Amino acid sequence: MLSLVTAAEHQYRHDTWSRDRDQAILVAIRARHAALEDARAAQVAARPQPQPATWARPIGARLSTPEVCTTTACAVA
Repeated sequence: MLSLVTAAEHQYRHDTWSRDRDQAILVAIRARHAALEDARAAQVAARPQPQPATWARPIGARLSTPEVCTTTACAVA
């Protein structure tokens, strides 16, 4: 009978240790996820927003003085 009680106590201690360890792991995972979400929110908040143009350029608008440009950026504009 004594060996049954001892075995039950050992099993209880093992189960308690395992449960506490699992809970500690889950708490660490939740804390890490919360920290990542906070970091993502800070990055989104810190990202500069593009400023709208002060006036819309009409389609087909040309510069008043012709400029020579050899880059593809000038050819597209």
